[in-house]
Amino acid sequence: MSTNVDTLVDELLKQYDRPDAAAAELLCRRHPRDAVAFTVVDADLSSRDVTYGELDEASGRFAAGLAGLGVGTGDRVATLMSKSVELVTALLGIWRLGAVHVPLFTAFAPGAIALRVTGNGTKVVIADPDQRPKLEPGPDMPAEREWRIVVTGEPSGSDVGFADLLASDAPAPDPVAVGGGGTLIELFTSGTTGAPKGVPMPLRGLAGMHAYQEFGLYHTDDDVFWNAADPGWAYGLYYAIVGPLATGRRSLLLRAGFSPALTWQVLSRFGVTNFAAGPTVYRALRNADVPVPGDLTLRRCSSAGEPLTPDVVTWAQEVLGVPVRDHYGQTETGMVIANAWHPDLVADIKPGSMGRPLPGWRVEVLRADSEEIAPVGEQGRVAVDVPASPLMPFTGYRNAPERTAERFSADRRWYFTGDVATKDADGYLTFASRDDDVILMAGYRIGPFEVESALTQHPAVAEAAVVGEPDELRGEVVVAHVVPRPGTHTGDELVAELQQLVKTRLAAHAYPRRIYVVDQLPKTPSGKIQRFLLRKR
Repeated sequence: MSTNVDTLVDELLKQYDRPDAAAAELLCRRHPRDAVAFTVVDADLSSRDVTYGELDEASGRFAAGLAGLGVGTGDRVATLMSKSVELVTALLGIWRLGAVHVPLFTAFAPGAIALRVTGNGTKVVIADPDQRPKLEPGPDMPAEREWRIVVTGEPSGSDVGFADLLASDAPAPDPVAVGGGGTLIELFTSGTTGAPKGVPMPLRGLAGMHAYQEFGLYHTDDDVFWNAADPGWAYGLYYAIVGPLATGRRSLLLRAGFSPALTWQVLSRFGVTNFAAGPTVYRALRNADVPVPGDLTLRRCSSAGEPLTPDVVTWAQEVLGVPVRDHYGQTETGMVIANAWHPDLVADIKPGSMGRPLPGWRVEVLRADSEEIAPVGEQGRVAVDVPASPLMPFTGYRNAPERTAERFSADRRWYFTGDVATKDADGYLTFASRDDDVILMAGYRIGPFEVESALTQHPAVAEAAVVGEPDELRGEVVVAHVVPRPGTHTGDELVAELQQLVKTRLAAHAYPRRIYVVDQLPKTPSGKIQRFLLRKR
């Protein structure tokens, strides 16, 4: 590894982990005003460039408007928005005030939204017009809300228009310096028990996001960079929006849902050279009956969110002329392991491996029953060596000390990722499984507890247990095993009702693709569901 790579980690920490660090300054105002931040692409392939100067001016006015609604340092502001200039403007405006961004995935149902914006100091929820109905009072959404609603379309009732906040004539506030330890983002992550927990991402976490753009993706000045991930989740928010803003380099932002045909068109029309997406996107491109454009200019392709199978790497090399390199990270940490693209880090791909720890990280595989480092090739727990990982941003979940304690060793040396892997003599890690029951579907983390809670709200369900099953396209899919109440009719109609219930009460993407009706669930003597036995079935 070159001195340049070694010293860049230190330089990034000096930029982002200091007492006077202000996100709006670091992500926007320090860059040349005429430099293009994003090329925003619509579904019809029309596009427009947005400069850092335009974002600075608009976000300053938006920040003034938010301040008029009572938003200040440390307050939460949630976004229920798709990829757009308005989203980037909102984020920079939130951070200009020293407030905290709470991202909401647009597939969430009202219950999942309410969990993330109630009781945590959320002052404002910004929503696109098609998402606004989810915020209406109902069984899962409180009638007496603690937050104001801002809509990017035409406002009604007590709602405030996004455009009206932009039209604020109040002076743009100076960027608030929250320092490296100030919270920038609060994302929620799913676990195996209990409700999702808030992950506070501190401003110093920008050092790791910036480092990944440099080391893992090797996003350079002459790249046409496009990360297709959704900003409602960590990989899309951290590395499709925040990481590019940190570097000051241009990125594409597509204002449309995924389709293989449109993805090929964008890659071709805009001459994308550096592409990042989840394995599901690559598998969908491979499986679609759509001609591959003959004028692609791809130099680098990267994948994250779920394990990348070797067949996708082979397909990409043959069809795209470049392999897809697998990368690994978490909401709590950002990206920590990669088959990196940086010239000083690039190496041969080992089929099935997610790569080696990136600069700024030390990651080991520990034995299953101790905190000893496992021998080469032995399967064990993936753990971050915290003192030896200067880019580590995570210190604990918000208001969840017990859950936090589970993720760290008693001496706080090790952070346990919850994943199982092997490590070879060259330092390459190969993912084996989760050591808990979180389901990784198309890059989305789905906690079985949330799905089970939704299913048991149906009057016909006595008990429910949810597991992940392998799926060729999505990696894993949600599968439910339900015990019906006596006298219940258990035909296709019930299955459809249960699937719709999960879509309505939790999230559109989290519904069980298959539902098995069983007489009883396998349990331990203490009554805990043995999901591993259900997976074996």
